Amino acid sequence: MGPMIRTASLRGFAPLVRELGGDPAAFLAGFHLPADAPDSDDGLIGITEHDLMLDAAAVDLGCRDLGLRLAGSRDLTILGPLALAIESSPTVADAVQCASRFMFVHSPALTVGLEPDPRGARGVVALTYRKDLPESPYSPQAMELGLGLFHHVADQMMDGITGLRSVEFPHQPLSPIRRYTDFFGVDVRFGAPTAALRIERRVLDARFAGADDTIREVALDYLARHYPEPTSRVAVRVRRALAESPGLRTPSPAHVARLFSLHPRTLQRRPAAEGTSFEATLDSVRRDAAHRLITTTDLPLSRVAALLGFTEQSTPGPRGAPLARRQSPPAQIVALRQVFPGCASHPCRHDADQLPVRHRRPSDPQIRRRPRRVAARGPAPGRARGRSGVQGALQGPGARSAR
Repeated sequence: MGPMIRTASLRGFAPLVRELGGDPAAFLAGFHLPADAPDSDDGLIGITEHDLMLDAAAVDLGCRDLGLRLAGSRDLTILGPLALAIESSPTVADAVQCASRFMFVHSPALTVGLEPDPRGARGVVALTYRKDLPESPYSPQAMELGLGLFHHVADQMMDGITGLRSVEFPHQPLSPIRRYTDFFGVDVRFGAPTAALRIERRVLDARFAGADDTIREVALDYLARHYPEPTSRVAVRVRRALAESPGLRTPSPAHVARLFSLHPRTLQRRPAAEGTSFEATLDSVRRDAAHRLITTTDLPLSRVAALLGFTEQSTPGPRGAPLARRQSPPAQIVALRQVFPGCASHPCRHDADQLPVRHRRPSDPQIRRRPRRVAARGPAPGRARGRSGVQGALQGPGARSAR
């Protein structure tokens, strides 16, 4: 099982989809998400499925600013129990520190932090918003939703953000630039290393009118007791180890157990107690890695399958030829699609008409049979009529026709 996110992140999704003329239930079903997920804030769903659904909905509905629209309709309560600790913090710096420590309550794949200004400006810092890419693939719409919500909440808590220099996104613009500047009110830059709000350092000392130390201490104590750090879970450690060390061979439980100085049986028992298994974690890691490689590289599917640890298995066919070598797609791609079904229909550069010729059937479009070129050659030595093998080979068929 991959990293999760609270269903509160879907707040406002269904009404917006209906407003745009779509069916929210169809999108949820298409990504195997519960139909009642938007009706509850405290449920958990896979963040990968959540993010891919946002990207798909933006394309299908022709709404390029879907993430920004969702961000503008939300408030701090989307963070659940973390919201109380943040809004009762005395300063902006304390609120950021609290969010950085407990953002995993909303989703363990997301982090916020305070870092030096990536552009090196004096007196400027960066409030960063990151997604753990080894845990889940990058999603432009989800990134705009997250950073947009980050900005929207800060603007509400501070009665207007002062000292904001620029907003930065790792991806290229999905909407006209004017849409971004209208939303954030400042210059927006793209292709940056990290999504961030660049603000003047002095803003960190700004105090909130609703600060309450007593409420904050109670909220922090509640979070610490009810939400242990995810890194303490064996399943999370196993997933990270698998995600950070992809190879051409399939990792075994024994190999991963040695990394943590655990007995292989312990590695199987503890994830089971946490509601998952080594095999399920490995499948989830492969699925996410497959999506990342398919959508961000030009590798053919057979190469992706090999990188994920699949081996092409041959099935004997007529005349002893391996069936997998004559069929399209190859067995590697079949195995890949079993783990990552979406790659069979994903609208990317790896569709069937983009595969190398050796991976297509002769009947596939854009493939024409090339006429075979038969080189002229003489009869085999010793087979010419009335001539010795040497004479027949030297004179060839031209001599016979002349005769």
